[in-house]
Amino acid sequence: MRKIVKGRRLVARSAITLVAGATAAGFLIAPVASATGVDGYAPEVAEVAISELTSSEGVSPAEAAEILRTQDVSVRTLGRISDTLGARVAGGYLDAKGKPVVNVLDTAAAEQVRAAGAEAKLVRHSTAALASAQDALESVPAVTHTSIGLDPKTNQVVLSVSDAATGGDLAGLLRTADRLGDRVRVERVRGEMHLAIYNGEAITGGGTRCSVGFNANKGGQNYIVDAGHCTRAVSQWNVGPSQGASFPTNDYGLIRNTSGSAPGAVTLWNGSTQKISSHAEATVGQRIQKSGSTTRLTSGSVQRLNVTVNYSEGAVHQLIQTNALVNPGDSGGCLFSGSVGLGITSGKSSSTSYFQPVGEALTAYGVTLNP
Repeated sequence: MRKIVKGRRLVARSAITLVAGATAAGFLIAPVASATGVDGYAPEVAEVAISELTSSEGVSPAEAAEILRTQDVSVRTLGRISDTLGARVAGGYLDAKGKPVVNVLDTAAAEQVRAAGAEAKLVRHSTAALASAQDALESVPAVTHTSIGLDPKTNQVVLSVSDAATGGDLAGLLRTADRLGDRVRVERVRGEMHLAIYNGEAITGGGTRCSVGFNANKGGQNYIVDAGHCTRAVSQWNVGPSQGASFPTNDYGLIRNTSGSAPGAVTLWNGSTQKISSHAEATVGQRIQKSGSTTRLTSGSVQRLNVTVNYSEGAVHQLIQTNALVNPGDSGGCLFSGSVGLGITSGKSSSTSYFQPVGEALTAYGVTLNP
């Protein structure tokens, strides 16, 4: 049974006015300006991203801007190398400077990686070995308030166990992790892992509030790709009816947008927007931004991929984990990196946030992002 926890999904009334009036559910119509020196970034997005980088990495604003410019090229480099080397690659990530690092299993592959313009890191465990370890952990009866995900920086699967972990077979889960040796790292975290859904405003329906993900279309009809736990809970929103929901297992859903406006840009909560021109898979180490109706525009980086989160409502798989601030009311909101869409806000723990990859949702419903 789905439980709506009091205190989640806060959204200001001014945001409601924008959604119901001149905007399409969280996306504004205002023109998008390019951030000086950071191609594809709206000025406000670049400002937030640079501020977060200078604070977390201790770099100058100029160095932070260079990291943002570098990472876009680096993500494409990682994809190209992975396609070329296949199983000889064991994942990859971006370093603190936004440059690509590729995990490889042999020296010959390392030479090819360096020739392609990336740093090579020799590791012990293949992608298949780590996938097998994750499968073994997920075969144990689910324990609420735990998560399991891939950390390519350490070439390990990480089992995060909250101090609120309950149910299932926690002792068996920890025994399995121990049996898997250094393929698995166990970390203890504070607080619950819960969905960011709650009673309120923003897009509203049935006493529930959610934030909006991405405007999309199919056959001339506009839709909103959102969190599945939102669309499963509510059949009729103030912007249109829910048309689909996949939750748990996944966390994506679809709303038919009948508001009359659906631009492909993210509200930055100050009258300006960030244009979203494409979507892609997230990369560990990638600097990202998130827009939601409670915490509005926040920034951080991708920490892990392919994360399974065991919410009280059920397990959700293949999520993106970041350290961007997310609070009650942000569910459904969009994760992006400059002009590239990455994910849909699913939930949070005390210091991390979880996102459904947007590409999977777009494919499932056969919709495309609006220009």
